[in-house]
Parts: sequence; structure tokens; C-alpha cells
Amino acid sequence: MKQILLSTISLDHQSRDPLHRQLFLQLRDAILQGALLAGTRLPSTRLMATDLGVSRNTVLNAFDQLMAEGYLVSRAGSGTFISDQIPDELLSKMGEGRTASPLNRDFPLSYQAQDLKKSSDTKPYHNGPFSPGLPELDQFPFGDWARLLARHWRHPKREYLTGNPIGGSLELRKALSTYLAQTRAVKSDPEQILILSGSQQALHLVVKAFANPGDPILMEDPGYPGIRNTIIGAGAKPIPVPVDAEGFSLEAAKALHLPARLACLAPSHQYPLGPTMSLARRLDLLNWAKEENRFLLEDDYDSEYRYAGRPLSSLQGLDTDQRVLYVGSMSKVMFSGLRVGYLVVPPDLVDMFLALRRDMDGHSPITVEPALADFISGGYLSGHIRKMRILYEQRQKTLLRLLQEMCGGYLEVAEQEAGMHLVAFIRNPKVKDIAVEALCRQDGLLLRALSKFYHGGNAQNGLIIGFAGTSEKQMPALVRRLAQHLKTVQDAS
Repeated sequence: MKQILLSTISLDHQSRDPLHRQLFLQLRDAILQGALLAGTRLPSTRLMATDLGVSRNTVLNAFDQLMAEGYLVSRAGSGTFISDQIPDELLSKMGEGRTASPLNRDFPLSYQAQDLKKSSDTKPYHNGPFSPGLPELDQFPFGDWARLLARHWRHPKREYLTGNPIGGSLELRKALSTYLAQTRAVKSDPEQILILSGSQQALHLVVKAFANPGDPILMEDPGYPGIRNTIIGAGAKPIPVPVDAEGFSLEAAKALHLPARLACLAPSHQYPLGPTMSLARRLDLLNWAKEENRFLLEDDYDSEYRYAGRPLSSLQGLDTDQRVLYVGSMSKVMFSGLRVGYLVVPPDLVDMFLALRRDMDGHSPITVEPALADFISGGYLSGHIRKMRILYEQRQKTLLRLLQEMCGGYLEVAEQEAGMHLVAFIRNPKVKDIAVEALCRQDGLLLRALSKFYHGGNAQNGLIIGFAGTSEKQMPALVRRLAQHLKTVQDAS
């Protein structure tokens, strides 16, 4: 409290207003505006007088006035406190002046900030019914997770308290190297893996490594908005490449004739449309990258959840020329609040990426990494994924059936071989997906408008509807609400 008061109170010894009056007004305003909360204990009058460079009588006079007007209360033997009896309406009215409101002003922004301001939706889309990418959280093994955390933090090793290697803890990198080799055929030594605060940071590092300001970077269209925004944020230029039945269209990319050093793609389960890239297309991509000295960023965001056969091997595992940078995250298989992603880089690029990471934020937090290493090595992660794969497959079938029954006149939707969401195309071209999304969001349904994910033209009109984090019990009522919103938009069109 002492530091807070010193930073907010400034008395003018040259003013005509007495010092005790200045102190009274500044303390009163701090209370009314919420800077000093009810129940807060104030420093003693002697200490405050010393800190402010005034006589103790000055502080006593100000405190007496504040007590007389009901802003302070004195408790015998405890000190002086902010009163909890100030009317809420007075606090609310006085606090209005502190509420930030948009200003009509011009100020200089970088080109990157201007583009991001226009393109980014900063409202949350990850914690409600039908939210794409939201996993089932109620069935996560929190008991096992808490036990693993406690094992490492009841009596933490000294190295946990003094920092973390730039690339993350070696135990976690070893665990991930083994896990990715077994489940995704990723070829890596632990030293090739960087532990990061989510896949977004991995994308940012890769873009920084391969693009100068204004350079083109190829990405899927439609594609994940986070990739596009990361490219813009790094000062580079995202170039949309159409997606066909196999994902990223190599033919379309070649036709652009651009000197792009990097292409970003999700070959195992393209987001958001969902196609899987064939082996022939993957090999052609790798040959193209080798022949033209390009690199490929492989976003493997939810490949564990495949319902038709085993998960396909990664593009990185087919790469014989070290052209692929592999990005993964724990957000879909565990929970996004964990903030753990990882990047697998070619051996000759390890030192360069460590230097980039060092200058970005030094290293990742050590807090969860030892427990996560045990969670992976002990089989807890694989067991949870197996359980969720069965659950998600059933939830997809249930949602698909309900959509066909209740929304079949509005939507055309088919089963997905992988992932955590369905793509439903709107039959009536007059019913715009953006209008449906807005109406649904007001009602708490956090599905997404498909057209927002296009930036190269020929946008399709549809909805991205998540099923992984929405229980089957809730689905009938939720789909009925969606059907009503579709009807509302259609009637108004």
C-alpha cells in the first residue's frame, strides 16, 4: 500500500489549497474511483507524513475529514481502513470517468499493427458450446496431473528455481521426441525440439527466421487465422493458396511464381475444411521444396484425433532433405490454458532458432515441464487421447445426426475422418454465415463463419461447428437453437 500511495499522491506546496485539503481530495478520489478498495488498510499517519514530506498534523486533518464523511473507519488496535459502507451508486458514478472509451484520434501505427487491427477478432471463441478446437475438459485426469505436479514441486530441484534451458527442459524434449516418433513418425533428437508457449509462438519464430519485411509467405486458403496474423505481425505478406480435395494446392502455388521461402500447411488435417493430403502430394511438395530451396511449416494441430484408420505419418517423417519445420501443441490433447507448444527444427537450424528464442523471451516457464514429461513418458497422455478419440467419434456422430434431422433444410454436412469440428455448408446463398454466427454468438453458441477464413476470393458460405467440448446431452437443445437462428436469418434475407 505504501508504494501505491506514493505513486498516486502528489502534493503541491506552492498551491493556494492547504496541503491537508489536497491530501483529502486525492485520497477521496482514489477511493471513489476504485484505486483504493474497501477494507484496505492505510499506512499510519506518522509513516504517511514522513513519506509525503509533510507534518503529521496535515495527515491527521485529512484523515479526520475522510472519517467524518464516511470514507475511512478507525479500528482500535488495528489501524485506519477504507470504509465498506460507501454507496455502490456513488462508486459506480465516480468510476465512470475511469472507464476507457474509444477516442476519435489519429496516431501513427506500423503497417503490421494496422493490418492486424483490421483483421483480428480479439473476442474469445474458445470456451462455449460448438466452439471449434475446444476439448472435453471434464474428463481430463486432473488427479494424475496434480499428483505429477506435486511430485516435482513439493521439494523442487534447484535448477527448477534458477531458470530453464532456452529450448526447454531436456526431460520434456526427450519425452516428446519419443512420443512423436511413436505416434507421428517424426524424426528428431531431443535437441531439435524447442518448448514454447503455444503453437503461435512457434509460428512467430519460423516466420521471423525465413521472412524479411514485405516478403511473401504462402499459406492455405481458407486457413488458420493465427498463421495469417503471425505473418502480418512479422511484417511479411501472407499469400493465399487455394485448398483442393487434398489440401494445399501445389499446382496453384507454382502458378504464383513467387520467391516465397516458406509455405505453411496442415497436411494431416487441413483447417478448417478437413482434407488429408495424399502421399503423392506430400512427396511432390518435398521435391518442390528441395528443388527451389524452400521450407515447409507443418502445422499438426489435432492429428491424434483420426476416426478412419490410424493417424497418418507426418510430412516431417518423409523429409529426407531437412526442409520441414514441425509445429505441435498440447492445447487440443490436454487444455489450452497449459500454454505449451513445441517446434521441431532441422539439425542445422537448431542454433539459429535457439538464438531467436533467447532474444524473444529467454526460455519457457519451468513450472509444468517436469510434470508434463512424466505425463507423456508414463503413458497418461496416450491413454487420455485414446479415451477422447472414442468419445469424440461418438459426439461427431450424434451432432451429425442432429444437424441432418433438425437443420437439414438449411445445412449440408458430412462426416469428418478426423478432427474436432464439422463443416456445414449453408444451402441458401442468401443466408450469410456471418449473420448466423453473430446471432448464435449472442445466444452463447460459439460456432464460426467459414467465409471469414478466406482471403483469396471464392469464399464458401458455411459454419464450423465444434463437437469435442460439447456433451451429447446438451446437443439436442443446442441444435434446436441453431435451427431457429438459421430460420431467423433466412426469414430476414
